[in-house]
Amino acid sequence: MIHHINGTLGVLVGFDGSEHAARALQWAAAEATRRELPLTVMTAFTVPRTISGYTDSTTEVTGDTLARQGAEEILEEARDLLADYPGPVQSHVEYGDAAGVLVAHSAHAEIAVVGARGRGGFIGRVLGSVSSALPAHASCPTVVVDRSYQLRTGDAPWLSTDQRPVTVGMDSSHGSKLAALRAAEMAAAHGVPLRIVLAVPPLDGTLLWYPELGPREDEHQRHRRELEDRLQVVVRWLTEHFEHLVISCAVIDGLPVEVLREETTAAQLTVVGTRGRTGLASALLGSTSSSLLMHAAGPVMVVPEDEDSRLPDDEKHESAAHTR
Repeated sequence: MIHHINGTLGVLVGFDGSEHAARALQWAAAEATRRELPLTVMTAFTVPRTISGYTDSTTEVTGDTLARQGAEEILEEARDLLADYPGPVQSHVEYGDAAGVLVAHSAHAEIAVVGARGRGGFIGRVLGSVSSALPAHASCPTVVVDRSYQLRTGDAPWLSTDQRPVTVGMDSSHGSKLAALRAAEMAAAHGVPLRIVLAVPPLDGTLLWYPELGPREDEHQRHRRELEDRLQVVVRWLTEHFEHLVISCAVIDGLPVEVLREETTAAQLTVVGTRGRTGLASALLGSTSSSLLMHAAGPVMVVPEDEDSRLPDDEKHESAAHTR
């Protein structure tokens, strides 16, 4: 059962007491501070029928079960970690599947944050079940914080001084242009440069055996120049909306997921859309986005499909067609 919570949730973070969740909580607190948004900490619990023995479905939700008590104790751990946090914080225990709870509440949040893996209601495999499901279904951008994110200590660990850029992976899709807008917003809010990266996949392996089937070197270079020109158009478009933002761009040879994986080592945040040009339209989360989440060496933001009046005219038409 999902309860309606009045007002905006601001930065919504899923917390289960794990080390990954602690990193996600600190990242979320820093983001809420920077953007002057409320911070909402949420945990979820379930009571399997075969264990609880209850016949009334509302008992698990409202009753003082051991599972609920455990969830409340987990939230108390979060409150301890936020003991000196100066901004507004609200915390909630919800009954239900952790991913489903966060997805349902993401419609009222500016951004949702989770650790790459968790325990209990957030447990998973290489990539946790929640951190893989939430980016695919959330209504707002989702940030997955991996264990390479360094927990800060001191009097105000949520006051970040990270000056590394925000990086966004681009292709020609509507989703990547929307991701570029959200990445520009994040870079502007953080006061850091924006880096735009476009990967050029290597030639098909067949060309190793039949090189005469492939493009000549001069054609390859011409293609790169065309892509660089396209990125410059994107830079000019973003500059119209973010006048003081420093923007750089690069066309890099390699598979998109490998290129972006390398970018996560030097960026404070790497941004991608849910689906790219090469992804299947039926896929909720594109292959590049899902693979990047599994192998990233830094926080990754996944931006869902949406509309934005700042998109170029051709993208507005494509976005409208998406929603029909």
